[in-house]
Amino acid sequence: MIEIGRQVSSFPFKGAEGKKGRGAQYNPTNPYLKQEYVVAHTEGLDEEWVPPQKTQFLSEYPKKIVNEVTSPDLGLSYSMNPYQGCEHGCVYCYARNTHTYWGLGAGLDFEQKIIVKENAPQVLKQQLENPRWKVRPIMLAGNTDCYQPIEAKKKITRELLQVLLQYRHPVSVITKNSLILRDLDILQELAALNLVHVNVSITTLQEELRQKLEPRTATGIRRLAVVKTLAEAGVPVNVMVAPVIPGLNDQEIPAILQAAANAGALSAAYTVVRLNGAVGEIFEDWVTQVFPDRAAKVLAQIKSCHDGNLNDSTFGRRMQGEGQWAETIQSLFQIYRKKCFAGRAMPPYDFSKFTPSIGKQLTLF
Repeated sequence: MIEIGRQVSSFPFKGAEGKKGRGAQYNPTNPYLKQEYVVAHTEGLDEEWVPPQKTQFLSEYPKKIVNEVTSPDLGLSYSMNPYQGCEHGCVYCYARNTHTYWGLGAGLDFEQKIIVKENAPQVLKQQLENPRWKVRPIMLAGNTDCYQPIEAKKKITRELLQVLLQYRHPVSVITKNSLILRDLDILQELAALNLVHVNVSITTLQEELRQKLEPRTATGIRRLAVVKTLAEAGVPVNVMVAPVIPGLNDQEIPAILQAAANAGALSAAYTVVRLNGAVGEIFEDWVTQVFPDRAAKVLAQIKSCHDGNLNDSTFGRRMQGEGQWAETIQSLFQIYRKKCFAGRAMPPYDFSKFTPSIGKQLTLF
């Protein structure tokens, strides 16, 4: 019998025998909910109600799609997310916590209940035509991957890129999915106008690790192929080695940077993993079950980068961390970035091409 009762935070992680293709194996307690569904037994014992594994898609029609970013770590820009939640299932994803605001879980719900912003292209046009609009790069997307599997069917990201090209507005795309190559035609047109930067996230080149860490993403080799295809088409590419997780992928920094440079990337950047909110609980459970022999070491090294905590939200240090391990990672990255990317740089955006009146002109025809 399923009824609403007390919150239950988790059930045992089943590792390789658990939910295949999923990063998290349960939903941590949602701090915004006082009650949750549980399976109630006549004996008086409750256990967590486990929802079906099939992905569900929930339609949303927001009044606003572009949000201003004021973080000093990122600079003045905008973010735009056509989807909320992500099937990629990356265990470390900081965006998991945003799912709790919708009354959903940061674990399985984040991967299985995807909110689709159906009217995003129309709302984008309205915002770009606002007389008070200030031109800055729009991050597509700043929260979840705009090229996650459902995009192949919905094509909302493609429509957003078409709008940005129509209005000649600069955009920065970040993804770890090869589906981005479907939109190579639009990206080439944007690149010819100096209106696009593409960021390809490459966390690891170890396929066994990727399958556990980022279960529904493209392989590392495939992502390098994406970098090569984009670069050869004239689309500027930056590679994000993100996140760097001490004890898991930090030793791969040299190899990833060299491979990215060989593929034609113009620059590279990195962030150190920070496990904010429920993500810390999810990751700790995951690493303990998947890598029991080194879990304690990995967690200790992550904490050493954030003043003894799994997370640090302090601007200026949260992205790279601090302390011995953070300094070691930074030094290693800088040495190989200088070696592999000497003489390369991403081209500047051309803000002068923005045409806010294009939509009104088209309505005359």
